[in-house]
Amino acid sequence: MSTEIRTPMLPESVSEATVLAWHKEVGETFRRDELLIELETEKIVLDVPAPSDGVLSEILKPSGETIYEGDVLGVWDSAGVSMGAAQATSPPEVPSKAVSEASKPIESTTETPSPEKIDSPDEKLSPAARRIASESGIDVNSVVGTGKNGRITKADMLQAVEAVDTRKPQAPSPPANTVEPEPSSPVDEVGQRSVRRTHMSRLRRTIADRLVQAQQTAALLTTFNEVDMSAVMALRKKYRDDFESKHGARLGFMSFFVKAAVESLKAIPAVNAMIDGNDIVYHDYCDVGIAVSSPRGLVVPVLRDAQAMGFSQIENQIRDFGERARTGSLKLDELSGGTFTITNGGVFGSLVSTPIVNPPQSAILGMHKIQERPVVENGQVVVRPMMYLALTYDHRIVDGREAVTFLVGIKDGLEDPSRLLLEL
Repeated sequence: MSTEIRTPMLPESVSEATVLAWHKEVGETFRRDELLIELETEKIVLDVPAPSDGVLSEILKPSGETIYEGDVLGVWDSAGVSMGAAQATSPPEVPSKAVSEASKPIESTTETPSPEKIDSPDEKLSPAARRIASESGIDVNSVVGTGKNGRITKADMLQAVEAVDTRKPQAPSPPANTVEPEPSSPVDEVGQRSVRRTHMSRLRRTIADRLVQAQQTAALLTTFNEVDMSAVMALRKKYRDDFESKHGARLGFMSFFVKAAVESLKAIPAVNAMIDGNDIVYHDYCDVGIAVSSPRGLVVPVLRDAQAMGFSQIENQIRDFGERARTGSLKLDELSGGTFTITNGGVFGSLVSTPIVNPPQSAILGMHKIQERPVVENGQVVVRPMMYLALTYDHRIVDGREAVTFLVGIKDGLEDPSRLLLEL
């Protein structure tokens, strides 16, 4: 019996998606709950699992095609499908590529294993993990699976890729009197220049559209200040081990910035507000977005009710966001909303920048690299760990005085962290 594969119900406020990848080809069999298709929305990737054992008989929406809720993506057939040992004797029709691979001669061994004894590495890989293994060249036998029955998941492969990248030795520099060989990669007819063209992901297109929207519709202005991080660094050093032992989280800088931002948002509510038509909407809560880098681009998961969170809650939540951003497992509702955003370009070495507001919010705080610089204190030149702060704000709703006062409040809270504990 043939059954249609339809686009599942899309998250609220999402009207369309893109077929990111099919994990089965026409003629291939699959098991129930095995990943069939990945759909990319403007914020997350949706997995479409197999509803039952079957064989894929037709693909109607190939990779890269835009789809809408309820669209028919393909057709699968359950008639005559046997997923057990009988599959070895009467396999379904498979693509020519698979046939050619299957027909290759097997190297001679002392004993030819029976089909029941074959332990294929692919059997312990999820479809997404299999694709990563193929692209990275990592030996799957060296990866420990954390899925059911030791199955290797997408997250396991991403972690393995990251581990390999950090262990790669740097190539030694050639001697000064040698000439480096020409690159072996193919070049165009000119022999010197090449061009690559890749499809812009839906996430990247959404980021581009929203940033252009912010530039075109808001009166953006940036104000700067600098903060002496000595007190925060001393506090972290003193209590870092005790904090981690008690709360199971590393005491980072971001929790201090979130707490300082919350106190400033309370004092200057216009920075925590947004424009809706001819109205200004003020929020009596602080939902703080934290910009996080992911393999698919920048995402901004939101700390809900940050004004009610302690340091350990903030640190644990941010760590969880970072881990799930790398594996692509953040949920749509975690990326929606937000009344204010913090971004940290300092982790990439940025000394100063002008971040762009995330509409419909009215402001964004930019953190930067901590760098030792000479400063004057009490008439003496001393060296202090300094960080530039940047606040980009919508001048339609936030006045310059309010923006400067907001940033000074954050500076005061960081240079005297006891103010954060006392909510001053």
